[in-house]
Amino acid sequence: MGISGYEVALLSNISPVVLGVPCVRRVIRRHRAIAAILGLAGVAAYAIASPTQRLLAVALGSAGVSLSFGATLYTDKVQGTGRLERDIQAWEAGLLVSIAVRMLFQTNNPVWPAMNEANGGWNKTGLALGVLAVLDVVTRRSDAVAEVHEAKKHDLSPGTTKRQAAWVPAALGFGGLLFALHSMFSDSAIIGRWSWDGYPATGPQPVPWGGLVITALAAGFSVGHRADLATGMLWWGVGSAGAALITLVSGWPGFAGGLALGFYLGTVTRSILRAVALCPPGRTLFAGMLWYNILVLGHVWVVAYEFVPGGPLLRERTWLIVAATVLSLYSGVRAARSSLVSRPASAHDSPVARTHRHRARSVFWAAVVAGWAAMAVRLPAATRTPVPFHPEQRLITAAIWTVHFDLDNDMWLAENRIIEAVRDLQVDIMGFLESDTERIIMGGRDWTQRVAEELSYYVDYGPSPRKHTWGCAMISKFPIKKSTHHLLPSPMGELACAIHATLDVHGRDVDVIVSHNGQEENPLDRKLQTTELARIMRESQNPFIFTGYVVTKPHAKNYKILFDGGRMHDIDPTDSDRWCQYIGYRGVKRVGYARVSRGTITDTEIQVGKFAVPEPNEDISEWKPSYRRVNESHYAPEYHFPTIFRGKGVRGHFYHVFKEPRYFE
Repeated sequence: MGISGYEVALLSNISPVVLGVPCVRRVIRRHRAIAAILGLAGVAAYAIASPTQRLLAVALGSAGVSLSFGATLYTDKVQGTGRLERDIQAWEAGLLVSIAVRMLFQTNNPVWPAMNEANGGWNKTGLALGVLAVLDVVTRRSDAVAEVHEAKKHDLSPGTTKRQAAWVPAALGFGGLLFALHSMFSDSAIIGRWSWDGYPATGPQPVPWGGLVITALAAGFSVGHRADLATGMLWWGVGSAGAALITLVSGWPGFAGGLALGFYLGTVTRSILRAVALCPPGRTLFAGMLWYNILVLGHVWVVAYEFVPGGPLLRERTWLIVAATVLSLYSGVRAARSSLVSRPASAHDSPVARTHRHRARSVFWAAVVAGWAAMAVRLPAATRTPVPFHPEQRLITAAIWTVHFDLDNDMWLAENRIIEAVRDLQVDIMGFLESDTERIIMGGRDWTQRVAEELSYYVDYGPSPRKHTWGCAMISKFPIKKSTHHLLPSPMGELACAIHATLDVHGRDVDVIVSHNGQEENPLDRKLQTTELARIMRESQNPFIFTGYVVTKPHAKNYKILFDGGRMHDIDPTDSDRWCQYIGYRGVKRVGYARVSRGTITDTEIQVGKFAVPEPNEDISEWKPSYRRVNESHYAPEYHFPTIFRGKGVRGHFYHVFKEPRYFE
């Protein structure tokens, strides 16, 4: 979680700084294919097995793409040709197409370098399209010789004093715009998860309501040529209000605020990028990208504060990052207004510009239609009613797994293998810890959607990304009647999270907790967090199952606080080889307990418990657990753990520690 040194790769996007050198600028302008070819390195990085070398290839690709972007803005800024307008609209269309593709691929981008053929990647297709794009750049000719002469004439032009003075606010606006789009609107599920607050659901589900996100962006892009509207202060106030709602309010009102912010960002994109194009390219794009990087680090620092320098300054202050972003946008639209609104109307409304806008809008709305079509394709799976595995025996199989952000030990996306493990274990409920991937550093994706859709589960994403935790999520075959997201006491270290849910299990209410306590270095935090979990469990009158990450030795002080203080029972008090994950229960019959090795997905095993739930009207006030061990043959086959994990197991998962499941009377 701490600083490793590889974070320097983030600075690869400041490569446009070289455009401040006149001779380099001329070379890049005449041979733009150089930067485009460098960009292909990021697409081709999937072919590199080593995570470190793959990261370096992605950094090289990022440098090439950023340099190409800067060169395009600078070279095509000649007024009257419409080329800059066309370039910006192509960039906007690319974002919308990317979102539509991710809607179809369940929030993944199939050409990411963290994907490959084994986990559903379409990397070869993406690389082929990239090669075609580079060939287009190589063979493309200017629309007119006069255009080239005009570009050369302005190459070293210092511009007016007014425009020179505007490069700093334009750069800040560009960095804020890029960060806002990337952190909140690079996928249709992000603002939905920002507004998520548990069951009963008071806000939108990602499917199908993610379609509103791409619609809002496309609508904003469609009117982005209206610089008079986009750069107005009243309109900036509307965007700011939307940002405040999505940051501070849950449910549909917060989601509506996010849509308003998305529409606002769409309207200002063109104006801010035009303003950037009129400023000195090297220093403007360098400062803009640097500010973007600072915001990216800031939105990680708010949750990773315990592990990074200066972390306490931003601890749990997402609002501060959003405020800085909104103020950056204010800076950008002011710069844009001063340099663009006063231009003749013909600059925006020439026949060429109108033709480009018409074509771009066609692509925008085609992407919207494709996104909604993807939602329609996924809707049956997303709304299918899950069926528990053994209703006749009234069984509930519960598991806990720390999945480390759905990345395996070689930095490939791991949800395919997670899905296979969950399917083979036949779990009815499962807690996933360190599960929040709705941040830029984790791809801004929601991998729980795919697990829930492909295996037919209800899903509670857990505390919103704006709640500053590493995430805890839960999937369930049983209806989730109610769930509450808890931020556990954490005065010293990282913020701990928990989901307390009430499930309808075979007609009886059963409570479940999925939790992740703090680190070993903060004993006070762990004590307070464990005490709060014990209080929640103690006050419930329902049968209860606990699955959590406790960080304590068996029978140590915090262990006793959790189990004794919570009126709970350890699934196996004789298992002394535990430290992080524990399963507890009350008011249900314990059937079995198993520990399954992690494979190469994470550094933490899977723990699984099987329980039989009492009848709806059965009195459990005098319930007492049995600790007598029995053989597997004591139970009918329906009660058994899967045999696939015996011996060497499958895909690196096998019963370990005890080498087999344990069963209890």
